[in-house]
Amino acid sequence: MTKKKAATKKRKDRPLSFKGTPAIAIVYRLETASASTLAEALTQWLKDRGHKVFTAPEQKPVPGTRAMRSRTELRKVGLIVVLGGDGTYLRAVRMLEGHPVPILGVNLGSLGFLTPTRADEVFAAVDYTLKNKMELTPRAMLEVECGKGSKKSRILALNDIVIERGRKSQLITLSMQCGADFVSEVKADGLIIASPTGSTAYNLAAGGPLLHPSVNGIVVTPIAPHSLTSRPLIMPTDEELVFRIVGKPLGLRPQTNLDQVAQVVVDGQFFGDIGVDDEIRVRRTPVDHWMVQDPQRNFFFLLRDKLKFGDRS
Repeated sequence: MTKKKAATKKRKDRPLSFKGTPAIAIVYRLETASASTLAEALTQWLKDRGHKVFTAPEQKPVPGTRAMRSRTELRKVGLIVVLGGDGTYLRAVRMLEGHPVPILGVNLGSLGFLTPTRADEVFAAVDYTLKNKMELTPRAMLEVECGKGSKKSRILALNDIVIERGRKSQLITLSMQCGADFVSEVKADGLIIASPTGSTAYNLAAGGPLLHPSVNGIVVTPIAPHSLTSRPLIMPTDEELVFRIVGKPLGLRPQTNLDQVAQVVVDGQFFGDIGVDDEIRVRRTPVDHWMVQDPQRNFFFLLRDKLKFGDRS
């Protein structure tokens, strides 16, 4: 087997460098009236200051904006403003498909770990961003590849990749390999493969560790493992991780298609079914996602504010 290397170079925060009036795209939570209202107000505010404003593709156009016809157009703007929750933010990242357009997240949802700016702060936050008073924080992304032969598919993830048992099986056995080295086999409901950004999401709920965004690591956390010796692992990013479903899953219903015994979910969205002996390859991408961040609201602040980290009350 060919040994593959992944990206490992540590990236650092860098200052914003906007000049003039860059074009701006808005991605908003479609089913929320408050997001639509705020999108209209923000559009007018930006147009009054000379900016061209676009509605991102695959969305109902915001009045006063030009609707983009494709994701290719989205990659040409200077800034994307997300109005919604973490799910809306992840949708915007998917639209970019790895292109380094910075995103400012405004929280209209519940937790808002990726969208720390409050709705009542949106105008000040956008103004500060355009005046280069915010920071750009690099966030590692993962690429997952699965399928057989010519039918292999690839997609990028900011948070996590979840391999989970299908509805017709009770337990799956997954083998894990790091580069050329065999790691172990795990019997479980599945595995979570999370980036540092995703370590605060499903990984944390499943008992995995928190990783600072600057850490060069990938967390692999079993979901309801069959053995107490199956623990989360922090893996290096300079090696490709390969996962494989081993043998016929336990509790499999009769006449179940062995090509559909488990499924892959990427950043909360179904990616595809996988079968016995299928390989799922995960590696860090060479290009990071760039998140606009208030210097006063760093990772540790968000841990305390959003997750009540260290709170004894």
